[in-house]
Amino acid sequence: MEFFVGIPVRSLEGSLDWYKRLLGREPDLLDGDHAAVWDLAEGRSLYIVDNPEHVGHLVFTMYFDDLDTVIADIAERGIEPVDQSTNEGDVRTFRFRDPDGNEIDFGWYPH
Repeated sequence: MEFFVGIPVRSLEGSLDWYKRLLGREPDLLDGDHAAVWDLAEGRSLYIVDNPEHVGHLVFTMYFDDLDTVIADIAERGIEPVDQSTNEGDVRTFRFRDPDGNEIDFGWYPH
């Protein structure tokens, strides 16, 4: 599976710090003042793009084997989830909301 997910933001400059803290590092590619790309794994990238007319409409979930460590690392960088849940199938999800209202979920499911 591969993905290249774009997240519309009001301002690249205004959102860059939040995403650096969420993802724990600088972007792999910075396209001027238009977009920033993080390569999360081979064939799996996330980018933020200056697109104010479309902000707040994204919901995206990433699953991790060591979810508790990932969530603890994000908390150390000063970002807390806005919600967390566990459904009947024991799928755990932590929801983060960027300053523009886009929702990025970090989850775990039993294998």
